[in-house]
Parts: sequence; C-alpha cells; structure tokens
Amino acid sequence: ITGVTDTYKKTLDIVGVGYKAELKDKNLLLNIGYSHPIFLVPPEGITLETPTQTQIIISGIDKQLVGLVAAKIRSFRKPEPYKGKGIKYSDEHIVRKAGKTAG
Repeated sequence: ITGVTDTYKKTLDIVGVGYKAELKDKNLLLNIGYSHPIFLVPPEGITLETPTQTQIIISGIDKQLVGLVAAKIRSFRKPEPYKGKGIKYSDEHIVRKAGKTAG
C-alpha cells in the first residue's frame, strides 16, 4: 500500500534572490520578499524537510494532505511569468513572457 510503505512526497523549489526557507523545530520559516517572514506550522502527519535553503520536501501518508500543504506553501509566492521568481513545484514548467521592448 503506497503511503504506508513509502510516503507521498512533493518537492518545491524557491527561485529568487534572497528567497530562502528554513526549519525551526519542525515549523517552516519562509523569507520570500515580504516585509515579514512567513511562519507555517505543518498539520499532523506531515513532515517538512529543507535539504537546501531553496528546496522544501513535503512528505506524509495522506496524498491529499501532502498536496494541500504543498499548494498552500506555493500560494504564498506563486512563480511570476517574467523572471520566474517564486515558489514552484520541482517538476513544474513556468511559461515565460517577453518583457516590454523599448522603442
């Protein structure tokens, strides 16, 4: 049974200068360009890991809850189409737009 034998995982990447994530006592602290850090307490049954400052791994038994927590973290700073800055899923491709041209 998947979930019990090997947990469900979602990986988020943080892209942007000065954007970083860190764990403080199993809680997630995000510095993503706002005037204040964002503090997230994970729900019961969800474990968060930060192997690097720009990567978050969400794992747990419940597939829906893992996806929900990943979507909530991503919603704090969705990737923008011009520079690609923000929090994105590791397998997500961001459609980039051309900026305004001078002239």
